[in-house]
Amino acid sequence: MATTKEIKNRIKSVKDTQKITNAMYLISSTKMTKAKKELDNTRPYFEMLKKQIITMIQMTESADNYYFQDRSVAGEEPLPPGSEEKETVAYLVITADKGLAGAYNQNVIKEAMRLIKGTPSYKLFVVGEYGRRYFEARGMSIDQSFLYTAQNPTLERAREITQVLTGLYSKGQITKVYIVYTDFRNGLMGGDVVSSELLPFNREDFQISAEEAEKLKGSFVEYMPSVSAVLNNVIPSYLSGYIYSALVDSFCSEQSARMSAMDAANQNAEELLDRLNLEYNHVRQGAITQEITEVSAGSRGQKKSKKKREEREEGLN
Repeated sequence: MATTKEIKNRIKSVKDTQKITNAMYLISSTKMTKAKKELDNTRPYFEMLKKQIITMIQMTESADNYYFQDRSVAGEEPLPPGSEEKETVAYLVITADKGLAGAYNQNVIKEAMRLIKGTPSYKLFVVGEYGRRYFEARGMSIDQSFLYTAQNPTLERAREITQVLTGLYSKGQITKVYIVYTDFRNGLMGGDVVSSELLPFNREDFQISAEEAEKLKGSFVEYMPSVSAVLNNVIPSYLSGYIYSALVDSFCSEQSARMSAMDAANQNAEELLDRLNLEYNHVRQGAITQEITEVSAGSRGQKKSKKKREEREEGLN
């Protein structure tokens, strides 16, 4: 059985660890709040961009634009990734830089591996140190790893990612772009893993109600030099907004998952401290009882020795 000193040292160690998990919980909460605020400040701009794209699509029957491509023909279901001939799919996988966030990273990687497994030809783009190390450890080729930290998502970084992906798409080096990230969804259970097709677009992505479409027909907007040229400039900005939103959603989901993990660690620490305190009291009480027993036995022994001495002295007299 452990001594009281050993138990006290362990209690101190658990309390020190608890201080760290509490600090990590508070830091994650602060980071998540800040990131959400920055996203909310930029979201209206990108929502307006989407409205403008809808307007352009509704005002013309067809737009000669390589960002748009039909995913289904004659009502057929969209083809799965990698099923078309000579198709090269790009996967943008967003993970965290660190662990200690529950199953956050594992869930993203699991979804990415599911998609990659069914794709004969693909290019892999990774945000986050955790994902980079995972794929490299398994000998999987990463076409580009965005080495800047996933801990500080910014619009500028989203634009850099968009520029790389749209550049490859416009050159025909990739035919589709998918993004795998964690959607925050108000922080419920750390968010849900989402795989979404970024490119190419389809008119169905920008469907609106018949009433809204009727209102647009009554307005007249002239796009110079053409609708397609304007789309070529607007769509990359819209994609940047989508990727930025995905980066922030992933970051918030990571912080939420870490908060949940740290909260669970704190609860486990409390339970462990209760058991250790109970064990400490039990051992301490046992030590006290043993000391009392030893003192009592010693006292009785001294009394017996004294009595024997006195009897010997009386016999001599």
